[in-house]
Amino acid sequence: MGDARRRTRRTAGPGGRRRTGEVLGSRPAYSVRLPPTARTEPVLVAERTVPWLRVAAAYAWRLILVGIVVYGIFIIIGSFQLIAVALFLALIITSVLRPLTDLLNRVLPRPLCVAVALVGSILVLLTLLALVGNAVAGESGRLAGEFRGGVHRIEQWLQRPPFRLSPGRLSELQSQVTHYISTHRASLLSSAVSGLSRAVEVVTGGALALFASVFFIHSGERLWGWMRDELLPSGARPAWDRAGRAAWRAFAGYTRGIIIVAATNAVLVGISLLVLRVPLALPLTLLEFFAAFVPLVGSPVALGVATIVALAGRGPLTAVAVLALIVVIGQLEGHVLHPLVMSWAVRLHPLVVAVSVIAGSIVAGVIGAVVAVPLVSVVWSVLRALRAVPPPGPTHP
Repeated sequence: MGDARRRTRRTAGPGGRRRTGEVLGSRPAYSVRLPPTARTEPVLVAERTVPWLRVAAAYAWRLILVGIVVYGIFIIIGSFQLIAVALFLALIITSVLRPLTDLLNRVLPRPLCVAVALVGSILVLLTLLALVGNAVAGESGRLAGEFRGGVHRIEQWLQRPPFRLSPGRLSELQSQVTHYISTHRASLLSSAVSGLSRAVEVVTGGALALFASVFFIHSGERLWGWMRDELLPSGARPAWDRAGRAAWRAFAGYTRGIIIVAATNAVLVGISLLVLRVPLALPLTLLEFFAAFVPLVGSPVALGVATIVALAGRGPLTAVAVLALIVVIGQLEGHVLHPLVMSWAVRLHPLVVAVSVIAGSIVAGVIGAVVAVPLVSVVWSVLRALRAVPPPGPTHP
């Protein structure tokens, strides 16, 4: 009886009244607390998905936005293709002639150094073109006879196994080519006229590239400093400055490296063509030099042209020797020259280089194939520079 009174006293509320719904010997209802996670609240749909799917979706829409921005930039650049190509050529000229200008600046004023470097490089280029023109003009008569004989040898070769083309079939092919040229004479003439307008654009772009390279070589640091300080907020300047300098180092290193690789390929090809006595050895050597600026693709194409010339001028054996030269030069370029010479620039995997060249050629033709690899190198260098954490500066009390 006494225990029942004490139990009633403990469970009674203020004024001795018992709480409603309480049973003697049970735990008070107000002492039961549910954890926050057990509350019955509506669960969001995003919280019911798996974590990797949420992360993938978050990255997906951001990547879509970045792709739209990049596509818009390429559309704008395509609208001003002549200016973009001219500025790209100006950057190439600057990366090549800037070290020579800095060297001459030790003894000469800066403007005079820029003039000497530009005028000297133009004279060297014109000298090479003059040598090529003289070689073609001096051998034009002999080459015409050699090519006629070469075409006759090719016809005889096609008549033998495994082709076994009859002389009538070859004559029919020649008549079809002649008929096509006579039928499409108007379209060929319009193509030639459009080619002349294209030549005017090339001259205009070259003049703009030289004009821009003068300022880039003379005061490129001041131009970059002005753009950084005037167009960017103060908080973003260190990161942009680090990214810009990394991009220029990658671009300049790649340009100088590809010039060394192209010159080495051209020397090897020129010596080989002279030894094999292939006609037009000097023009083909110059073609090899400029074609090597398209990695993995340009050099085989140039040597393919040399193979056709060797087949027509010297016969099948010399053409087979030039084909073997294609294989040797390709292996030397891919396994020795690129890893050795391009060590200071951004090292890209050959698969990345091949995909970049093909994608660039699809987007913008030959210009895209030339620009693709340095563009990928610059982007990768910028990403690495922004990802690296700069060392903390000295602290002042």
